[in-house]
Amino acid sequence: MHVLIDSHCHLDAAEFDPDRAAVLRRARAAGVSLQVVPAVAADGWQALRDLCAGESGLHPAYGLHPMFLDRHRPRHLDELAQWIERERPCAVGECGLDHFVDGLDPVQQRHYFRAQLDLARAFDLPVILHARRALDEVIDALRRVGGLRGVVHSFSGSEEQARQLFALGFHLGIGGPVTYDRARRLRGIVARMPIEYLLLETDAPDQPLATHRGVRNEPARLPEVAVAVASLRGQSLEALAEATTANARRLFGLG
Repeated sequence: MHVLIDSHCHLDAAEFDPDRAAVLRRARAAGVSLQVVPAVAADGWQALRDLCAGESGLHPAYGLHPMFLDRHRPRHLDELAQWIERERPCAVGECGLDHFVDGLDPVQQRHYFRAQLDLARAFDLPVILHARRALDEVIDALRRVGGLRGVVHSFSGSEEQARQLFALGFHLGIGGPVTYDRARRLRGIVARMPIEYLLLETDAPDQPLATHRGVRNEPARLPEVAVAVASLRGQSLEALAEATTANARRLFGLG
């Protein structure tokens, strides 16, 4: 069995409340030995901390997600700095920009995003980025702040945007969307990209695979993502698993 790391999974989400222990068992049985679990809002940090402290192989990241803007308050940025200093998470995030969802104030989004980039740099932590219809702006912000590393999760940009991210030292998080035949641009990028910038993820409970449309996603399905990516790249599953696991360990400082 190949050891895999789910670099982005919301295992603390309410969708897993009825059977979280069984979801974890299935993940481990499938070889998904470690999971990075990013927060979305301050009111969930404590529960996320408790979950990860009580289960081996779960690593929290703390941040303020742009899609949950209505739950954020200015004081949460100061609290985030204190939380990071005390808890020493594996990353800052999930944070970023979302210009797809209606009603998300772009000025407020930029305020929270830039502040979290500054925290990532100050604490020398990687940043987990959400970028939907905002990738050029996100890349520009990374350049302006400088000295950052991290991953654009659920990457859906162009090959040129991918190259710009690689030049900045950023990884691409690749999950369920790559399993769809219609995702031709993404599949082409994944087939040709440098292996050292590739991370595997599920984004569970979201982004189900082509073989599981319309149902809750879960980390145990990460091997199917790995099979799809290995096939696109013409690599063995063993080589793909070894490389992406090493990438995640290096970026997030996982043992």
